[in-house]
Amino acid sequence: MRYNIGVKIGTHKVKKIIQKMDKGILFMLLASLSFAVMGGFAKIVSQTLPAIEVTFFRNVLGVMLVGFSIYKTPLKQTGGRFVLLLFRGTAGFAALLAYFYIMAYIPLGEAVTYNKTSPIFVAIFAYLLLGEKLSKHAVFAVLLGFAGIVLVAKPEGFSFDKYDMLGIFSGIGAALAYTSIRELRKYYDTRAIVMSFMGIGTIAPLFLMAATPYISAPKEFDVIFSEFVMPEGILWVYVLAIGVFATVSQLFMTKAYELTKAGIVGTISYSNIVFALLIGMMLGDPIPDFLTVLGIIFVILSGLLAAWPKKEDQA
Repeated sequence: MRYNIGVKIGTHKVKKIIQKMDKGILFMLLASLSFAVMGGFAKIVSQTLPAIEVTFFRNVLGVMLVGFSIYKTPLKQTGGRFVLLLFRGTAGFAALLAYFYIMAYIPLGEAVTYNKTSPIFVAIFAYLLLGEKLSKHAVFAVLLGFAGIVLVAKPEGFSFDKYDMLGIFSGIGAALAYTSIRELRKYYDTRAIVMSFMGIGTIAPLFLMAATPYISAPKEFDVIFSEFVMPEGILWVYVLAIGVFATVSQLFMTKAYELTKAGIVGTISYSNIVFALLIGMMLGDPIPDFLTVLGIIFVILSGLLAAWPKKEDQA
């Protein structure tokens, strides 16, 4: 009887906390958890299926859902920057492919950390390509971020291995995609921009897997050229889960940005590193050492500093 009363009181407290919590923050936490769960399923599947195939399954469900949305409600846009739209989709696809590839070889938390370096590179590309100024704290953020990358990668003789390089590239590719969105949103419906990524992420893997038997590519290029492997048994459930959780994460994240300031939501998004570390350890990843944890903290801090609102944005 006392146990039941205690459970009811505890459940009531949790409900009150959730009710008081900012809905945008709650949606971002759910998005981060969904993204980490998707990563967990992708890590399991990547032990059997090639990364290019995992990328295909991750995007195909999204193409169907976004395509249905466009069918029901036609796009409202002016268009005119089609090459840039293709670039956004290609950059996003390449970043995702690299991300899924390294999952099979390094801990999940580290893979997510590399992917979350994108704000560092966004600051650099916005300066180089869009002419945006780099404030002092943005410069510090970039330096802190690179220090974090070094601590996570622990290069021997200042040489990064293949997986570290691809991890860093996943952050660079994502940053290029995000930077291009700043220009594309002036011309295209959001759904068209998302479709450019998911569409290329569906068509390109099919083309590359079909071409692989006819190409004598070195083993080092297995990230791009791998033959299709038919999933069997429980793998179909995992593959479906990747698509479902990826789509759910996207929906929750979109909702979070609608309800709460971007700066706050962006800060909360780093919770997916924590979720990924926990899920990774549940799947057998080693507990990260002190330098790795310190590097992850540096990457998180650098991302927050790089995304810090400018004075004119705060006015």
